[in-house]
Amino acid sequence: MSVLLPMGFIGAGKMASALARGILRASLATPDQIMASDVLEGAREHFARELNTPTSSTNAEVVRFANVVVLAVKPDQVAGVLEEVRPYVTDHHLLISIAAGITLKKLQEGLFEGARVVRVMPNTPALIGVCASAYALGEWATEEDGETARRLFASVGTTFAVKEHLLDAVTGLSGSGPAYVYLMIEALSDGGVAAGLPREAATKLAAQTVLGAARMVLETGLHPGALKDMVTSPAGTTIEGIHELEKAGVRGALMNAVRAATQRARALGQG
Repeated sequence: MSVLLPMGFIGAGKMASALARGILRASLATPDQIMASDVLEGAREHFARELNTPTSSTNAEVVRFANVVVLAVKPDQVAGVLEEVRPYVTDHHLLISIAAGITLKKLQEGLFEGARVVRVMPNTPALIGVCASAYALGEWATEEDGETARRLFASVGTTFAVKEHLLDAVTGLSGSGPAYVYLMIEALSDGGVAAGLPREAATKLAAQTVLGAARMVLETGLHPGALKDMVTSPAGTTIEGIHELEKAGVRGALMNAVRAATQRARALGQG
């Protein structure tokens, strides 16, 4: 049996469902090899109905079932869950936490010395299979554990191995980043409406433009500045727009947003 299997999810919310869906789509597991628990009956029913997997009302049953356990609960619930499942976690288990701000040290202390733990920071586009995530290994996690985490999160997008102290920056950039982009899309749509476009057309044009620009960065490998220069012809329309963005300090505002979110993530982790 694969080191990945069987798998369990403590917490059956949207992120857990998205990851399980990706795992099934990538044929890393079959539905009978995945189990999820949740205190909310509705969440369990939705998980089971959508993915055709078994569920449980008790976290202990998931730990007894699984080799790899994904901790997908809210940060303020982590300590209680770890206390509950500690008697059932063994050296054979790998715990992967996606709880924001909960450090590897806290996860390890909540279990036992020698517990194999990996911490991952995903983002919400995991719901459609285009997640950007990063992961860090705990003190006793092995290279094989890292490869397990990489395979799991590669099933819903792109993932990177980083040192744990960089996960706060990942949170500030890609964890919070979708909200920055949604704000940008909304603003571009508003600009289109102000220029006379119907709202539906303006929003779709804005969203498709962001999608296309992102794919150009990823697929060409060119620096974003070089791609920008390809669009800005002399005395053209684009350079006028860029000039207004620079006057408004948009570049600095986005940098500050990432830094502020990073600092907040760091504070949450220390709290």
